[in-house]
Amino acid sequence: MDSQRILIGISAVLAFLCLFLGLQLYQKGITIKSIKGDNATLTLERNQVIFDLEKLRFSYDTLSTENTLMLAEIADQRGRIDRLMTRVKNGNWELGKVKKEAETLRSIMKGYVVTIDSLNQLNLALIDENDQMRARVEAIQERNANLVERQQNMEEIIVAGQTLQTAEVKATGIRVLSNGRQRMTTRAARTSMIKVCFTLLENRIAEAGTKTLHLQVENANGAVLAGEQSAEFNSAGIPVSATREVDYNNDRVEACIFYIPKTPLPAGDYLIALLEGNESIGSAQLILN
Repeated sequence: MDSQRILIGISAVLAFLCLFLGLQLYQKGITIKSIKGDNATLTLERNQVIFDLEKLRFSYDTLSTENTLMLAEIADQRGRIDRLMTRVKNGNWELGKVKKEAETLRSIMKGYVVTIDSLNQLNLALIDENDQMRARVEAIQERNANLVERQQNMEEIIVAGQTLQTAEVKATGIRVLSNGRQRMTTRAARTSMIKVCFTLLENRIAEAGTKTLHLQVENANGAVLAGEQSAEFNSAGIPVSATREVDYNNDRVEACIFYIPKTPLPAGDYLIALLEGNESIGSAQLILN
């Protein structure tokens, strides 16, 4: 009887122990399952944070500007992102703090985007303004070039207008008789000199005063004949046959120049030209038989 009670008591104790141990195991299983769930959630959250940081890093990489100060700041922010990703991967940083700092970095990046966009708009405006300024400068330069060209043309016209003009240029052969009298001749053997008469026309813009006129007598071979009483070249180095100074007061003036050859003239055609400086102001032809 006593043995039976003892056996029943022992069985009851063993049943209680089994129930207690089973309950403990069940609770531990629930705790382990909860921990595993928390770890999985934490892993997913950490991976999401790393992914968000990588996207943020890529966004910083896409920022482009020529501002050196801003480039240095952007490089510094990229370094902060890299350090955050390293700490999250190593488990050395609280995800809450990482998310908060990532949000701060995202706000800074948005500020960079706005600033860069404003700078780009300003640069576009400056480029457009520079293009307009360049166009105005080119227009002014073109206008100035046109004015210079017009001034040069006017100066050329004035210079051309100041050049004397002649009319009624006539060349004749002259025979000087023994008594000094002069007679016209067309025979080369009897020609002592060539007389070239002309009229200087009225020119109100020419400078009045003494004008030095030169005569060129050119033979059929194109050679300018030297004169007996004249230098062979004028001050410009042009060959001449005779020279005369004429007093010119802007009105019509009738004058003649005489050419005395050094040697007898052969028969042929002679081209006569009147020069003022380097400019030809009249011409005539003379035929001596």
